[in-house]
Amino acid sequence: MGLHRRHVLKGLAAASALAAVPAISEDKWKTLAADVRAQMKWAWQGYGERCFGQDQIKPVSGGAQAFFFPKGPPMGLTIVEALDTLYVMGLDTEVAQGVRWVADNLRFDIDGEVQVFETGIRLVGGLLSAWCATREKKLLALAKDLADRLSPAFTKSPTGMPYRFVNLKTGAVRDSQSFPAEIGTYIAEWGTLGRAVGDKRYFDMAKRSVKALFDRRSRIDLVADTIDVETGAWVSRRASVGPPSDSYFEYLWDGWQLFGDPDFKRWYDVHAAAIAKYQAQMSDGNLWFPQVDFETGTVIDHHQSELAAFYAGLLGQGGDMARGKAYLASWAGVQARYGVLPEGYDTAKAAPDRITNELRPEFADSCLNLFLLDPDDRYRELARVHFEKMKETSRAAYGFTIIDDVTASPMKQGDLCPGYWWSEQMKYYWLLFSNTDRFDYKTNYLSTEGNILVGIK
Repeated sequence: MGLHRRHVLKGLAAASALAAVPAISEDKWKTLAADVRAQMKWAWQGYGERCFGQDQIKPVSGGAQAFFFPKGPPMGLTIVEALDTLYVMGLDTEVAQGVRWVADNLRFDIDGEVQVFETGIRLVGGLLSAWCATREKKLLALAKDLADRLSPAFTKSPTGMPYRFVNLKTGAVRDSQSFPAEIGTYIAEWGTLGRAVGDKRYFDMAKRSVKALFDRRSRIDLVADTIDVETGAWVSRRASVGPPSDSYFEYLWDGWQLFGDPDFKRWYDVHAAAIAKYQAQMSDGNLWFPQVDFETGTVIDHHQSELAAFYAGLLGQGGDMARGKAYLASWAGVQARYGVLPEGYDTAKAAPDRITNELRPEFADSCLNLFLLDPDDRYRELARVHFEKMKETSRAAYGFTIIDDVTASPMKQGDLCPGYWWSEQMKYYWLLFSNTDRFDYKTNYLSTEGNILVGIK
């Protein structure tokens, strides 16, 4: 089932979506960047006027939606997610406004449970990147307090793989059936926090969790998508580069990139080789990664989540630029066909199997990661289309909203702006188009949630 490099290159050469683009002047890119910044500023104003401090805005109705505690206090998720994006855009008045709200209002002594994974990548990561940008000590103190409150999920587990939920006040844990992404996506945030406060225990906690999962891989070096963190027994047989496994692979590379830990590099290489051998397949000239049985490599289904589009950039980071470009080209073809990427795509049927668009950033993420490695305007052009189509279809009265049906004409809007929109694609567009002096394009690191932990100037 392996995919020969020659076939990858043939597929890439045939992909018109990655064809060379006409030369565009830097002035035109900067004009586009200015538009991105203006849209961000306008959306922030809508959020500020309608529901400042709430987790997420509903841009059509102007209401708000809680993310962490449906009946509890808001956590200002949008503010925390947006801070480092606002900073690199030079929106310093908005940064000051957000930091002030966080310092005055955000507290974690709450008798309620949170999902460890989402809280870690969004709030711990967001506070850390905001601290990297502003050096406001309160932000670092809040990140540490929150990570400490999440730590019982790790320390109470017999295997070191965290439980899915923890009560922020009592430390009570719940739900032992978890997924690779929710087990292996901590080393960037926990390791950065450990460096900042001088305590290696955070790094060690995150690494132990990853090792416990890697050590349970199959004989063909794949992991399934569900495991019991108490017993270490697999609960499914389905291997995927998409959710709920996706960012586990990402953070294997990141553990090496951020901290130079050779174990993470070895673990990444083992899995990358197995994925290339058993999952990479060409279909009608396009590279895809179907789900397979993690012990036999037999294909289970041909669903491709839009969230898996991140893997194009990760392949490039890991040294496999040919496959990275080919996989990006496959998704670019879907974008060219529908204008806006559907949430899910069945590659065997060449049709969407999930027709929503959740304002996902993964395609733009890969455009940025490949551009940082290979500064070619083709990646910028694909991101430009992504941005322009978002403006055309998702702009609502008070911000940008998800799409309920990308196959409808006109597309049917939903009513939600996810917190990650502020942290991810708006930042990716800006970094691709602006050549801003607030970001180090040579030495940098962005987390799975788009938080800049290295490279803020």
